[in-house]
Amino acid sequence: MRLRVNNVTRDRLLADRAERATSFRDRFVGLMGRRSLALGEGMHIVPCNSIHTFFMRIPIDVAFLDPDGVIVKQFVALPPWRATSVYFQAKSVLELPAGTLQASGTREGDRLVFEPVP
Repeated sequence: MRLRVNNVTRDRLLADRAERATSFRDRFVGLMGRRSLALGEGMHIVPCNSIHTFFMRIPIDVAFLDPDGVIVKQFVALPPWRATSVYFQAKSVLELPAGTLQASGTREGDRLVFEPVP
């Protein structure tokens, strides 16, 4: 399923071709092995409250979201071979190309909305 991700707090589009990973396999693999992540792409991992970037080749922006889509923690340009803490408030994670959060002015406390792309 492809998704459009909007930051409704700032009225900004973060992605228009995000994927959702819900199975164990898809959540585990995530973005590992990808050589690039184009603007407009991303991955929404559900459920998830901690990630790693082991075996990744690119830095990514990361937003940990509570059940209402509010960002409880974010990382800008998280490099490969890192692991985050567990964020108990988070129920999902959005991974985006590095620079997306900063370019859109997205901050912790902002609310994101996910809509299916037809």
